Formats: sequence, structure tokens, C-alpha cells
Amino acid sequence: MKYDMLLLRYGEITLKGKNRGRFENAVISHIRSVLKDYPKAKIRKEYGRLYVELNGEEPEPLIASLQKIFGLTSISPVVVSSTELDSILEASSAFIGQMDMEEEVTFKVHARRVWKAFPHSSHEMNHLVGAPLLKKYPLLKVSMKDPELTLNVEIREQGTYIFCQTIPAVGGFPRGSNGKAMLLLSGGIDSPVAGWSSMRRGLEVECVHFYSYPFTSRLAKEKVIELAKVLSGYAGEIKIHLVPFTEVQTSFTGIGQDNLIITLMRRSMLRIAELLAKREGALAIVTGDSLGQVASQTLPSMNVIGRATELPLLRPLIMMDKNEIIRISKEIGTYETSILPYEDCCTLFVPKSPTTNPNLRVVENVEASIEKLPELIQDAFERTETLVLTKDYVIGEEEEAGGVNEDWF
Repeated sequence: MKYDMLLLRYGEITLKGKNRGRFENAVISHIRSVLKDYPKAKIRKEYGRLYVELNGEEPEPLIASLQKIFGLTSISPVVVSSTELDSILEASSAFIGQMDMEEEVTFKVHARRVWKAFPHSSHEMNHLVGAPLLKKYPLLKVSMKDPELTLNVEIREQGTYIFCQTIPAVGGFPRGSNGKAMLLLSGGIDSPVAGWSSMRRGLEVECVHFYSYPFTSRLAKEKVIELAKVLSGYAGEIKIHLVPFTEVQTSFTGIGQDNLIITLMRRSMLRIAELLAKREGALAIVTGDSLGQVASQTLPSMNVIGRATELPLLRPLIMMDKNEIIRISKEIGTYETSILPYEDCCTLFVPKSPTTNPNLRVVENVEASIEKLPELIQDAFERTETLVLTKDYVIGEEEEAGGVNEDWF
């Protein structure tokens, strides 16, 4: 079907009062970055609404891109006619005529007279538009309650908009409108979902991934970069900080506290993420913790681990069960990559019986006994490599450009 433009609807940003303009501008900026791939399309703003004039661009791929923009709740492809009764009737008939109807379809007309100078009321327009359609298209049957097809006719001074689809978009707050946070991104299912959920609430997210060469492979690293690439499709671009963690991680082995290795490792990760956050201007750390899912995610464990940083720890998945998390990961496109069987450092040196109730004083004493731990953490921070990813990023570019140390892998 041929459309003239796309109608974009806001979500929660309409509730933001004096800050509404800032939130709208953030959405518009994101839309403009998407429209760079569609040079004919132009954005137009009216109060409470945004429109994308297609000017010949195909609507389907553009809609798929716009659906990922945080802050937009729905999209409707629209046919535009002049605001004159004969033009509206003609355009409505042509609109229905493009539909492939092979059996009866229940429908109704929902007219909305925004421009009050138009001579016919909304109620009158429902009949004026619907009656000729019923005569011309015998498969249409009126149903005022729960019809299969609702023909919307929105009458404005500058034009009348005719549409029937309301395509859901991702919703939430615009990208970066609520600050920046560092996401601890492993290769599993949970952390990408936590990152997406945080981005949906208006956070700009920078990913932090810890690798332990030679215990983790190139494929494990590429898997995590691919996950970050998927997230970049919702943000335009995303940074990923790749932290060499081998020396820190191996410092916890051989000290006779195997049951505390996971706790010690995660506390060190938070310390490194905090250093990166201070450098990058982030105000929080996001994790994929889900209460009770593994030993490090019991309430006592999370309490002890969280004491390693002064930054707020955001846990978007904390009360979700695994099935909910898997469902979201499939919807956002990270699941198939997350289940690839490549180990990350979180799966290394896992003890048979990790503690679920660590003692903070004992943990701090163990850390104090590892004399070089602060230096190892600082060294890992200083040797961290940073990549900026977009949805078009080609994995392997960093080696070709000399952006990654060859001795990593």
C-alpha cells in the first residue's frame, strides 16, 4: 500500500511538564539520526505529535527502524488528503480499495475533527465516510464494538490523515534523557536484557566486559561485541570497554578461599567499572542480577558485593524470573547470540560450593591479604580498550585498524 507519511506517538514524555521540550528534542535527535539512511524522508513536528513525510521512501524498513526508538509508543502509516469532503471520501475509498479482502471484514469509521472550522462534526463524518464504503465494498460489515478494521480519519486544517494501523514501538524515555550508566555485559542472557531495559528508561549505557585471555577465546569476545551491536541498534551507537581481567581473577586462586572466588571477582569488577564510570561521567552501574538465580545473586551476596562501590547499583531484572528474561531477550534480538556456547570469565574457576551468605568482614580481610590487588585493579583499568559500535560495525575491524592489542588473543 502507498503511504504519504508516518504518524509517531509519544509515551511517558508527555507527562514531563516543564521538561517536556528537552525530552521531545531528544526523541527528534534520535529520529534524525535514523533518517540519515532514508534521505528523502523529512521529520515534521506538531504539538504532541511527530510526523515523518516519506516523499517516496518505502515505509516498511523505516518503520522497523523507528520502532526501536525509545520514547515512541506507536507508529501509524498515513495517507494524506486535502481537508475537503469530496477529497476525504475519495481518499478513504482508495485506501480501502488497496486492501486485499477475500472474506467479510468488520469495520467502523472513527473520525476526529481537530480543525473545528470544518463544516461537519466527527459524528457526521463517521456516517459520511462509512456509508459510501459499505456500498462500494460489500465485504465490509459494520461493527461498532471490537471491529477487525478501524478506519481513522483525522481532520486537520493543513490536511486530513487517513490510517488504520497502530504499530507498537518500544516506548519508554528518549535515549540519554536520564543520564549515563555503565553496564556489566557478560556473554549470557541476562545482562543484555538489563542493558536494554535501562536504555528504555532513558539511560545512556556504556558496556563493560571482562575477558581472561588465554582462558577465554576470540569467539567469546566476538560474541559480546555482537551483543553490544544489537543494543546499538536501539541507541544509534554504543561504547564497549574491554577489560583484561586475567591477573585480577587468578590472584584469587590458591589462597584457600575458593568458596569466595565469585564474590571477590564481582567486587573487583565493580571497582574497575567505578573507575571507568568516573572517567566517562557515568553515575551508576547496571547489572543483570536476578534475585536468587545463582549464588552471587542471593540477598546476602548482593549486599556484600555491592559494598565494593559507592555508585548506585541498578538491577532492572531483580524481580524477574528466567522465563520473563528469556522472552524479552528473544523480542530484542539478543537471545540467539547469548546462548552460543563460548565461555566468559564469569564461568571460569567456579567453585563446587560457592558461598551464598558471605561475611563482609571476612571478604575484606581476604582482599587485604592480597597485597597487589589494588595495583592489579588499577592496571586492568589502565589497559582497558574501548570500541564504539553501531549496527553496521563489522567484527574484526578493531584488529585491522590496530585498535586492539594483538596479545589479547
